[in-house]
Amino acid sequence: MPLDTSDIAEERIALYADDRIAALRPVRIVLDETGHIGAALRGARERLGLAEDDIAQFTRVRSAYITAIEAFDFDALPARPFVVGYVRAYALALGLEPEAVVARFHAEAPEVDGKLRPPGGVSYDAFASIRRLLVVGAVVATAVTVWNLSRRAELRAAEHTSVPVVGPARGAPPAGPAQIGAPLPTPPEATTPPVYQTPGLGTVDAAAAGAAPPPKAGPASGLTDGVAGTARFTPAGAVYGDAARGPAAAGEIVLQAHKSTSLIVRGAGGAVYFARLLAAGEAWRGPALAGLTAEVADPSAMEAFIGGASHGRLLQTQTPLAHLGDS
Repeated sequence: MPLDTSDIAEERIALYADDRIAALRPVRIVLDETGHIGAALRGARERLGLAEDDIAQFTRVRSAYITAIEAFDFDALPARPFVVGYVRAYALALGLEPEAVVARFHAEAPEVDGKLRPPGGVSYDAFASIRRLLVVGAVVATAVTVWNLSRRAELRAAEHTSVPVVGPARGAPPAGPAQIGAPLPTPPEATTPPVYQTPGLGTVDAAAAGAAPPPKAGPASGLTDGVAGTARFTPAGAVYGDAARGPAAAGEIVLQAHKSTSLIVRGAGGAVYFARLLAAGEAWRGPALAGLTAEVADPSAMEAFIGGASHGRLLQTQTPLAHLGDS
């Protein structure tokens, strides 16, 4: 369908209602139908006395694309959707009805391919950012190197200009053996912690156990340390363990401390049944069950009584209670 078949008239008539530059056109535009739409657009542009750069400036389309549209050179153009937009903008620049021009372009321009190609004028350099990083890194490395070199030069200059400091002369070491001062006190973290005492174990003093109270002369003045088998157990302090049951029964063991020492009674598997730091005169009483072991810090400070009779001092730091009667 022809857009306009009249001749060129010397009057300013805009074919498009929204044409913004109609007043700048000296003639009415008529497209030639003898060739393709590109040649017709070129003829109209030349009649108006406009150059390709004028159309490119109005449409914001590159001049190379204006030339390719006019020559129908689709190899120099981007994908078809972009070209359609360029043709529409070209028609608006000439004051033509854009949709009619686009319809003629669709009818005359062949479908080259269905692939989308990016519009011209867009270039992407995948290594541009890498190059920028390398340049920045080189500048930073150079700056650091220059700073280090200048700093070293300043330090060398300062060393040459500085005055050497002469210290006082040291005298000869004193003759004879070296003197060592008094030893330092033991740090708090190296002291022996208090012995663990199993909760729930009852304690009674000597009076509650039915025995005579210890003498007033001192906590260890009533201790018995006679011949094994003849000396009898005499409470001289608190008695722990099974003291509440009354006098010691046959086969029952009493361990009495003659000086301060720790006592730990363990069962089978290492379970702790009693643990305490016993003072001089304090004792622990319990059955001679298999599997019970008495562990003391100082065996010579602990006397064993079986059934109330003394069996002498302990000989080992760990003693099975069931074997005390065998000694």
